[in-house]
Amino acid sequence: MRYAFLIAVIVLVGCGPDSPPTPTEPAIAPHKMTLEEQLAKLASCGIKLNDGVTIDDLLYSFDRDAYESKPFDLLLFMLGAEVEREPWGRQICSRVWNFDTECINQTGDYVSIVKRLCDVASQPDLISNATDFVDLDSGKAWLKYTIDGNNREWTIEVNDDWADTLTLSYVMDEIERDGCRFYSKDNGQAMVLYYLDAETAAEINKLSKNSLTLVIPAP
Repeated sequence: MRYAFLIAVIVLVGCGPDSPPTPTEPAIAPHKMTLEEQLAKLASCGIKLNDGVTIDDLLYSFDRDAYESKPFDLLLFMLGAEVEREPWGRQICSRVWNFDTECINQTGDYVSIVKRLCDVASQPDLISNATDFVDLDSGKAWLKYTIDGNNREWTIEVNDDWADTLTLSYVMDEIERDGCRFYSKDNGQAMVLYYLDAETAAEINKLSKNSLTLVIPAP
């Protein structure tokens, strides 16, 4: 499987046998921020709950302590999900998407992904004439669309039901404009996608201990 990007962070902490002991310091309780305060901070960055979605919808999935014990960690994930109660099919925030990369089963799946990427970027009509073909048994797949008056055609790598994230990173690169880029928050086999300018991404990273990473296509 091809991957769009790979990040590895290794932290080594060493202490020799003759090193002086570290003075004991009193433990400092982590700062707790209410869910309402977290939402207000993100709203000032342009990330808001969709109309009709409430705090009660968030609390239906997780209790308040889960959101407030580690400010922004859970909330930044949940913003990319759907409300888990009726009426079904409601996105919590249309500008965020929890993209599960194990999602390819049939023709039409890549078109759905492209449309969702355009929605996250608040440019639903940017890409037109999107079509695709997926045949997992034969190992053949392709994606075609028109953007900025130019026709694009990608040969998709088939790997069971995993999305070709490398090709999709190129699609994201074409969508990006006006200083805005796609950023992701790691979620195991999924990636929670945001579309932000550098200043807003930096502000959210300041709030969330650098949880967002810029999506960079491989060369």
